[in-house]
Amino acid sequence: MTTQYEEYSIGIPGQAWDTAQKREWLATQTVKRSYFDDVEQRLAALDNTQYEVQQYGVLAYAELGFCDYPLYYVKVGTFDKDRDTILVSGGVHGYETSGIHGALDFIEKHAQKYSGKANILVLPCISPWGYETINRWNPYTIDPNRSFYNEGPTDEANLAMQCANELGLNIIMHIDLHETTDTDNSEFRPAMTARDATKQDLWEIPDGFYTVGDSARPQNDFQTAIINTVKQVTHIAEADSSGKIIGSNTLQLGVINYDKKPLFLCGGFTDAIYVSTTEVYPDSPNTTPEICIKAQVAAITGALEYVLTRALR
Repeated sequence: MTTQYEEYSIGIPGQAWDTAQKREWLATQTVKRSYFDDVEQRLAALDNTQYEVQQYGVLAYAELGFCDYPLYYVKVGTFDKDRDTILVSGGVHGYETSGIHGALDFIEKHAQKYSGKANILVLPCISPWGYETINRWNPYTIDPNRSFYNEGPTDEANLAMQCANELGLNIIMHIDLHETTDTDNSEFRPAMTARDATKQDLWEIPDGFYTVGDSARPQNDFQTAIINTVKQVTHIAEADSSGKIIGSNTLQLGVINYDKKPLFLCGGFTDAIYVSTTEVYPDSPNTTPEICIKAQVAAITGALEYVLTRALR
């Protein structure tokens, strides 16, 4: 572990950003890829006899000089409210690319296999502005993945929670797809240090896949099933020189826990019994974008295979 005190390009060291500096940060953000081409078009191409694609909200960012982003969920097959539901979420951090494309690949290539056994609900891209601008934050410099609580500060989180709640489903498993990237240390933690005028610990970035369980409902065998499936696709992260992964003690190979609900993480907003956050490392010399996407799909299917061997309604 090291602590970085580097000066960020925006703001005055030791002083938290005010509105003007947040606007200055926003003015530096540009669109680098298209949510509409990469995500919306794939959803529009789905067979409507096998999938139900519905808009559950919109992020009104045209007034900020970007555009308004429709948000979608996908139901796979026929839903029965008396059955248990599997929730897959991607793109809470829009810059974590394989989470979005892993969710889409799962929908297109694998989800139908499971649709007769449980309700499958997918929110493939919760933060499309973050996807287009390759950002962890939303335009207001807020991290959606620390905002999953009632009337929280981001529409990204509020609309996702409202969607799940209004559907009235019994969510038994929730897998939330993420990445840990080199830019976490090179960009986003320094930016957070500047924004909040607080010191941020910089961890050794894990080289490989790992999962984050919930310390309140850890389900160790469930995490093991995910790891065992993913290691057929890519390598699993080892603990760092301090014996930890991103500052947390490893419970088994490639597994750490967070207390998700108090941290307002996406993985904590439901009362699902089985919960996991995936973390893929796209900057490894031993991976490719395709491998990262396959690792996300493997995590979903490994989790599903485990849960489907347990009692479902």
